[in-house]
Amino acid sequence: MVSVLQNVAIDCADAYGLARFWSGVTGSPLSPEDGPGDPEVRVMLPEGPLLYFNQVPEAKTTKNRIHLCLRPETSREEEVERLLGLGATLVADHRKPDGSGWAVLADPEGNEFCVLRSGSDHAAMSP
Repeated sequence: MVSVLQNVAIDCADAYGLARFWSGVTGSPLSPEDGPGDPEVRVMLPEGPLLYFNQVPEAKTTKNRIHLCLRPETSREEEVERLLGLGATLVADHRKPDGSGWAVLADPEGNEFCVLRSGSDHAAMSP
């Protein structure tokens, strides 16, 4: 017997607003049952667990102990720029001149996440 990962829960001040941001990040829809003002909103990922946004009264105060890592379909650089345009902020840049590394961004409520190299980025570095 094992447990199956059902969802990734993210506490937030505005469940619908933050879920809309992550819907844009992932290209996945919100649950049709959820709407503006709902205290719990889900992003329906096509595979794996769903993203579950839970409205809480307290603000985020420290660094995440767990975070999401994204592998983009486009280049890492293009994805970082797209996510900044959606409202993310750059927290730390661990990209290296040789193309390795990652970028740490934060969503509109300050939750950190990483953007890794894409498959095409990896292929471009292979001899």
